[in-house]
Amino acid sequence: MIGRLNHVAIAVPDLAAASAQYRDTLGATVGAPQDEPDHGVTVVFITLPNTKIELLYPLGDSSPITGFLDKNPAGGIHHICYEVDDILAARDRLKAQGARVLGNGEPKIGAHGKPVLFLHPKDFNGCLIELEQS
Repeated sequence: MIGRLNHVAIAVPDLAAASAQYRDTLGATVGAPQDEPDHGVTVVFITLPNTKIELLYPLGDSSPITGFLDKNPAGGIHHICYEVDDILAARDRLKAQGARVLGNGEPKIGAHGKPVLFLHPKDFNGCLIELEQS
């Protein structure tokens, strides 16, 4: 069901410093900050030959990233995103197998302009999973 790895998301306490580290220290191609109000984050994508890294920073006081950074002040891996051919079919199959879809269960448009869903980390070995329609 899952396809290629789309990105690994890392929550960061300082978006500019993290972007500079990837660009200047690691020599990566770093995109511009992009606000995603529906998800409560500002993101920066780092393009790699085989996937992307997504840096996440809180956007607003109610950002879900704020709680993560409160528990992990230095930042850390927040979620892994996999592509799926049909997000609604994937959702229905996962729910039928007992997986919990976060939110109201309906896809939202993600940072790439495509529908996304998140799966509860307790159902996937402690890892928050994002599914993105390919």
